[in-house]
Amino acid sequence: MLRRALLAASASTRIRDFLTTTPVANGVVARYVAGETADDALAAARQLAEAGNLVSLDYLGEETTSPDQAAAVTQEYVVLLRRLASAGLAADGRCEVSVKPTAVGLGLPEHGEKTAAENISLICSAARDAGTTVTLDMEDHSQVDATLRLVSGLRGEFGDLGCVIQANLRRSPGDCRALTAAGSRVRLCKGAYRTPESIAYVSRADVDRSYARCLAILLRGVGYPMLATHDPRLIELAGSQAALAGRGPGSFEYQMLYGIRPAEQQRLVAAGARIRVYVPYGTDWYGYLVRRLAERPANLALFLRSLTSRR
Repeated sequence: MLRRALLAASASTRIRDFLTTTPVANGVVARYVAGETADDALAAARQLAEAGNLVSLDYLGEETTSPDQAAAVTQEYVVLLRRLASAGLAADGRCEVSVKPTAVGLGLPEHGEKTAAENISLICSAARDAGTTVTLDMEDHSQVDATLRLVSGLRGEFGDLGCVIQANLRRSPGDCRALTAAGSRVRLCKGAYRTPESIAYVSRADVDRSYARCLAILLRGVGYPMLATHDPRLIELAGSQAALAGRGPGSFEYQMLYGIRPAEQQRLVAAGARIRVYVPYGTDWYGYLVRRLAERPANLALFLRSLTSRR
């Protein structure tokens, strides 16, 4: 029930307005968000890379309301990729970018899919010039088909374009089977959006079982799985399934969120695994933060204490 309430709060304009104008303790937001600027993102990426991690940078924001706004987000990514290349952080996909399709125009009422495709193409071109890759995030369930169409349409030119599959959706095993082609990059996550029970699993046990099914499909395929989870049981299962499939440590990667289980991230690095840290930055942190709290409701107490802190 708490998770459902938090997911509802992530879409509430009234709660968003209250919290984003309240002096929230900087340390709470900073635990999950690298900062507001590209400088902050680059500093976090450099620190993580020096510790042996791979990185995926996400400029926070979604549901743009105009073509100009979508173009501005696109330009943010293009400049960010140039700076990553100049800093020596992008080569061989060491630091890539994650892009929400609605942030670059997918949700626009007129020509949204066309606008998003054009903007993502610009970002992919900049990533190719930088020597790295792009992954399209998956958002609300209503955007799944359109996002997969974007991936299908763009992979002819950008074969390394990655996409995300949310294991909580009942359709996801089938989507995983369709995406296991050679060169395909698929990030598997549990899913952090509020979704009707008719099309998504609700209980944690059901979501975990679906994740395990999808994980096995991807590891048995010929693509490059990117397994986004902090669950120790699923991490152990992934290692076992990879061994059964004859996969070496360089043929797939684990992914975790910035600020969550950093000690486990370093344990995996020390064990020789590829581990990529998802690093968000920007001022539009509200929806992202609340969805993170929904994934780990125990963090809610820490967040609420910060709202009443005198510091």
